[in-house]
Parts: sequence; structure tokens; C-alpha cells
Amino acid sequence: MNRFHLINVFVAVAEAESFAGGARRLKMSPPAVTRAVLALEERLGVRLLTRTTRVVRVTDAGARYLEDARRIMMEMDEADAAAAGVNAMPRGQLAVTAPVLFGKQYVMPIIADFQAAFEQTTVSALFVDRVVNLIDEGIDVGIRIGQLPDSSLRAIRVGRVRRVVIGAPSYFEKYGIPQAPEDLVRHRLVASSGITPTNDWVFQSAGKKQTVRVQPRIVANTNDGPLEAALQGYGLTRLLSYQVAPQLATGDLKTVLGDYEGIDLPVHVIHREGRYGSAKVRSFVDLVVNRLRADKALN
Repeated sequence: MNRFHLINVFVAVAEAESFAGGARRLKMSPPAVTRAVLALEERLGVRLLTRTTRVVRVTDAGARYLEDARRIMMEMDEADAAAAGVNAMPRGQLAVTAPVLFGKQYVMPIIADFQAAFEQTTVSALFVDRVVNLIDEGIDVGIRIGQLPDSSLRAIRVGRVRRVVIGAPSYFEKYGIPQAPEDLVRHRLVASSGITPTNDWVFQSAGKKQTVRVQPRIVANTNDGPLEAALQGYGLTRLLSYQVAPQLATGDLKTVLGDYEGIDLPVHVIHREGRYGSAKVRSFVDLVVNRLRADKALN
């Protein structure tokens, strides 16, 4: 039998945890599916599946082979898409992820323009303030803020942001302006656990780091909560520059301690396409890269 056919049958059975389920998925007869798996196991000389009366499970060797088989099938799909032509019309499901506020402010308008231009696509957006594993969660394109770990993902740098301490003019009129990081201990603070998960705020000036142990009166797990508190004049908070760019532009918020902000954080567009990029991913990556690089708040 064709080797790719055997691999395809094995993946279907393993994912369905059933020979009958794999047969329905492939529109094959159960005996034909069973013969294909047995032929693959005989070819490899190893047991890939354990069978019981109720369920089918992968063995340790089968689990490793399943991971490789999925990768091979994905690369075959990519090769098919490339063979159809680099100018093929984007189509199908596209999954995108970004931090919550970044997704709302920057990515969602791009998604809307992309889908309006390519109506044969559908887009799902996952906006969360955590690191999303693109492969495990089936995401095609992500936006990451901060240094990237080594990985097989492809990354394109599109901008930079920085951590800023901000407050409303009304707050500064009432409580004064901190001149150095250590002055923050005398101010009312609101913290975002997504930006700074501990009470240690790290600053940097002239290449030297300075850590201040702060005592926030309010801690929120999202970034829009501290932003709203700062806008109301309650206290100071520390967020990323892009998150407060509109409010800084209008003068509703002001930054302080600018000499202590430290190094910039890079913004990357990442994706998991291999040598052959599908039209939907190529088109979306090109659009989001061009739009973010043109945004003055990020560059």
C-alpha cells in the first residue's frame, strides 16, 4: 500500500481512538482500515496501537510516530497549497492570537479588513494575556511582546514598546510628581499582574538596574482595570506604552520617570508555516506586518 495512505489511516484511527471512527472519517470500511494499520505496523516492525474491546490507544512508540505523522501531513498540505500557485486566493479558517488590549486596539481592525478583502476566509481571534502555544492550540499567527525564546516558529519584528509609569494630570496636581523610582512608595499605585506579576518594579537608568518594592492598593489581572483607575485620577500605574498611546496623545494621561524606563521590548509577528506558506497565512502576515510597522505608536 501507499505509505502516505497508511500514515493517513493511522492518524485517523489514533485521533478517533477507534477503528470504526477512523473508518467513518475516511469513508472506508473498518476491515480496510484495520488492514492498513496492520500493514504500517508490519512495515515499521513496532506496535503503534493497543486495542481493547472499548477503545484504541497509541503506544509510546505510536505517540511519537503520531506527532511525526501529523507534521508530515501538514507539510503535504502546505506543499499542495504551494503547488496550487503562490497567487491562490486565501480561503479557509485562520486562527490569530494577541494580548488582550493589543488585539483590541491593533489586531481586530486588521482582521476586519483582511476578512472583508478575502470573503472565503473565516477568522477566529484569541486575545489573552498569556503565552499561547501556537502548535498545541492550533493557532496560525500570533503577536508576541518581549524577547522570544528559541523555537521553530518564524518571527518578524514589527515594532517596540516600553514600560511606562502613568497618571492623570488631576492626580499629579493633588499628590505631586515622583522624581525617582524610590518616590513611588509614597504614592497610590494600581498594578496589573499581567505586566508586573510581583511587587518588584524594575527600572533602569544609565545601564544600571534599580528595583523598587511597591505596595499597590489595587491589583487587577487585566490591564484595562489599572488604566481606568489611572484615568479617574485614583493613582499611578505601570503599563506598556502602546496600551496608553491614545490617552497620552489626548493628554488624559502623562508619563513620569521617563529617564528610568529601561530597554524597549520588541514586538514580533510569529507564525508556524513551513517552507510552503498557505495563501491565507501569507496574506494575513503581509498585511499585519505592514500595518504594525507603519504605526507610530510602535515605531
